[in-house]
Amino acid sequence: MKTVMEQIAELKIVPVVKLDKADDAVPLAKALIDGGIPAAEVTFRTACAGEAIAAISKKFPQMLVGAGTVLSVQQAKAAIASGAKFIVSPGFDESVVRFCQEKDVPVLPGCVTATEVQKAIAMGLNVLKFFPAEASGGLKTIKALSAPFGQIRWMPTGGVNLKNLTEYLSFPKIIACGGSYMVKGADIEAGNWSKITDICRQTIQLIHHAGEPAEGSKKFGFEILHMGINQKDGQEAAKSADTLKNLFGFEENETPMSIFSSPRIEIMKNKGAGEHGHAAVGTNDVEGAKKYLESKGIKFNESSAAYTPEGKLKLIYLQDDIAGFAFHLIQK
Repeated sequence: MKTVMEQIAELKIVPVVKLDKADDAVPLAKALIDGGIPAAEVTFRTACAGEAIAAISKKFPQMLVGAGTVLSVQQAKAAIASGAKFIVSPGFDESVVRFCQEKDVPVLPGCVTATEVQKAIAMGLNVLKFFPAEASGGLKTIKALSAPFGQIRWMPTGGVNLKNLTEYLSFPKIIACGGSYMVKGADIEAGNWSKITDICRQTIQLIHHAGEPAEGSKKFGFEILHMGINQKDGQEAAKSADTLKNLFGFEENETPMSIFSSPRIEIMKNKGAGEHGHAAVGTNDVEGAKKYLESKGIKFNESSAAYTPEGKLKLIYLQDDIAGFAFHLIQK
C-alpha cells in the first residue's frame, strides 16, 4: 500500500477546502473525485471541519482526506479522531508536529525561512508546506531554500492557480501543490458541483501534459546534438561555414554531404531533410524513445530508419516537420 506522501506525490495537487456546512462535504468530495482528484485538505477554520472529514471518510474511504489550518494539539486530536489521514499547519509548531509523530500521522507544517526548515529537519521531517507561497516569493524562494536543504521536498500553498501550477510542479523538489482555486466558497455555497469537477479536470489535464515531457526527458535523455541548415549547394555551404568561423572561431569539419561548423552546427551542401534543415535529437535508447513518442501520437518515417550491424535501431526521422525542420532520433 502506498504511503500518504506517495499518494500526495502521485496526485500532485491537494484541494484546500473550507466548508461552512457539513452537509456540503459529501457532494463536494464526489465533485472532486469525478474531476479526477480524490483528495482534500479540509481546513479547521470552521466549526464543522471534523464532522465534514468524518462524513467524507465514511462515504468515500478510498479518498485521501486530511486536515488543514491545524493550529493546536487539540485540533490535531479532533482531526485524527474524525479520520484525517494527514495534518497540515500554516506554520511550524513543535507540539503539533510531535503529537502527529507520536500518532504516526504524516504532518506538513508551514515553513518559509531557513530557521524553520532547520527546526523541521531536526524533528525528522523531509516534506514541508510552503505557505503563503506566492506572497513568500514563490518558486524563486523555494529554489533558494532547496540549495542548502536539498533533502527537503515541498508542497507550496497560497496563490497557486491554473496559471502557475505547472511552473511550480516543474521543480523536482515540489511533490505537489495545495490549492483552493477549484473549490471556491461561492461555488460550494451555490452547489455548483459540475463547475468544481470541470476545474479539477482542467487541473489533471495540465498536470498530465506537464509531467509527460519531463518524464520522457529524464528516462530517455533527450538532447539536441546538432542542427542541420539547408543550403542550395556546396559553395553556399562553404561561405556560411567561413562566416561562422570568422565570427566565432568555429572549426570546420567537411564531409561529402555537409560541413560541420562546430560539432553542433551542420551546414548541408544541398537541400537535405526538412524545409529549412534538420535537428538531431540524441537519446540513450532510440527504440524505447520511438515507442514512447508513438504513445503520444507521433508518427515516424519508417523508410528513414538506420540500424547497427547487430540490427539495433540507431536513427529514425519523425514523419512531420516542426517549424520547417525535420527531426530525427539518434543513438547517443
